Amino acid sequence: MKTCLALLMAASATIAIPLSAQRPAKPEPRPRHAIPNDPPKRDHPDAKPESEPDRRGHPNGTPHARDNRWYGHAAPNDARFHLERVNEHGRFAGIGPSYRYGVTRFDRGARRLWIPGGHSFEIAVWDWPIADAWCWNCGNNFVVYDDPDHIGWLLLYDTRTGRYVHVKYLGL
Repeated sequence: MKTCLALLMAASATIAIPLSAQRPAKPEPRPRHAIPNDPPKRDHPDAKPESEPDRRGHPNGTPHARDNRWYGHAAPNDARFHLERVNEHGRFAGIGPSYRYGVTRFDRGARRLWIPGGHSFEIAVWDWPIADAWCWNCGNNFVVYDDPDHIGWLLLYDTRTGRYVHVKYLGL
């Protein structure tokens, strides 16, 4: 009996497959929308948001980027973006189209998200309806940009939807 059990254990050990080899790793999903270049700074303080004709998936006026053009971006002098303390939690360095992030933690009630390294951001309350339905755990689908028109604010771009929202950096 001991011999049969020893043979059975030896046979099972030789056919054991490591968990990592059983299922190939999922490849990173390709973004549905091209990752745009940095948004341009607008020189006129009351420049109107650029709009485009209504398109399926992007109602006119909804902030989104397409073909390296940023649509629906608020005027530079919009009072909602005035901050008493600009960059009070420091500056976030991983900015631009060469960086893609996944969200490691998300607090829907506080409109806050964390990315690898413990960096946290708060979504602007007026942009929350745009981001509420985003998939926060679908991989590295987010790009952070400096907002050239609103000092102290950043733009969080979702590669899955092609839309963006304003966020404040809250630090580590």
